[in-house]
Amino acid sequence: MPTPRLWDLSPPVSAASPIFPGDQPFALQWTARIGPDCPVNLSAVTTSPHVGAHADAPLHYAHGAPAIDEVDLAPYLGPCRVIHAIDVGPLIRPEHLAHAAQNLPPRVLVRTARQADRQWRDDFSAYAPDTLAWLAAQGVRLVGIDTASVDPATSKSLDAHQQLRQHDLRVLENLVLDEVPEGDYELIALPLKWVGACASPVRAILRSLP
Repeated sequence: MPTPRLWDLSPPVSAASPIFPGDQPFALQWTARIGPDCPVNLSAVTTSPHVGAHADAPLHYAHGAPAIDEVDLAPYLGPCRVIHAIDVGPLIRPEHLAHAAQNLPPRVLVRTARQADRQWRDDFSAYAPDTLAWLAAQGVRLVGIDTASVDPATSKSLDAHQQLRQHDLRVLENLVLDEVPEGDYELIALPLKWVGACASPVRAILRSLP
């Protein structure tokens, strides 16, 4: 039996990683180094949980909603479809996904860019709110995107995030889908159990199906 192929959807995380303006950048410092009096290297990290590939918790867009340690893990693991909607404009609409919408699995990741952003830009593609409602009506439980947010960078009402809340959808943002063909896979993208946090980094991968 052939070994399943893996696609790593997580961008490198470093001090150079693009962040939403005003967010906390990633920083790593060494608190101990191997030497005569120390047997190990130890590092300490400060970061926003929204740097790199990450899972938003409902708490991110609603007071009193579950933090990331409280969410069900099931949506982050299982059958998934990657759909290409490259260069479709500022909003992904149902018609951009319709060509691959038959018998959707519970997880849908949308590739919008020819190459995932290596620097911050505020004109990335996002989901139209009605697209998320349409996906939820078809049984989708998790959506993902290869940009910084499911909402436009300038949005203050966060209409797409509010659709996530209304339909109890989970979400992955900042994925790298550059090399992933359209089709069906197994998604593995589990969030960390960060108590009380509004999001968590994930090491998101796709695995080819038998």
